[in-house]
Amino acid sequence: MNDDTAGVRQALIAAGQPEKALAADPDRKWTTAQLQEDFEVLGYMAPFVTVRRRSDGARGSLEFTHSPRIYFGWSEHKDN
Repeated sequence: MNDDTAGVRQALIAAGQPEKALAADPDRKWTTAQLQEDFEVLGYMAPFVTVRRRSDGARGSLEFTHSPRIYFGWSEHKDN
């Protein structure tokens, strides 16, 4: 499978973008254990993860930092 986003995603990680975005995000944040409680993980493409929210089945994505592993920036996919 050809991933046309790999270069952009790697550049985001190398530039520290996930950590910058985390620091600027005032909304909810999740540890790995909390993520597993609230979401079903559908796929990873670092620094993003696609998930299904357990409470209502809504699909969306989160961004994450590597270490410590923190998930943040819930964005619901409107094509549910």
